[in-house]
Amino acid sequence: MKKPINSMKLEISALSQNESFARGTVAAFASQANPTLDEINDIKTAISEAVTNCVVHAYAKMGGAITISCDLYNDALTVTVTDRGIGIKNVDKALEPFYTTRPDEERSGMGFTVMQSFMDTLHVTSTVNQGTIVTMQKFFSKTKSKKVVGGA
Repeated sequence: MKKPINSMKLEISALSQNESFARGTVAAFASQANPTLDEINDIKTAISEAVTNCVVHAYAKMGGAITISCDLYNDALTVTVTDRGIGIKNVDKALEPFYTTRPDEERSGMGFTVMQSFMDTLHVTSTVNQGTIVTMQKFFSKTKSKKVVGGA
């Protein structure tokens, strides 16, 4: 695997108000590679889902730590979101659309599906009572916006 051009690690408390901070921080970090606006929005959406999953499911809103690590390449971003929460008993089941362990809270069960849809790769590993690691990758198209030249 090639060496990243930059890396960063962020640890935040598993609080819902930190979701927007995490989303913005990862997006700002990724912007160094000059991705398209759509690619940045995809990354922000996936990070929102990953952090929300930690807050709601890993720690059941009881608090804990979320670690977000990013490796930036010229053409991609790899993000790893780690919690030390309750873990996932059946990862394959959890990856199914509409599956939720919190139907009482009117959860849609689409968190992992959204991450999968907005990122190019998604890998989830989990151990009960030890936590979950979600690794996502977004490849950048390097499509630059067309230069518009005005006339008189």
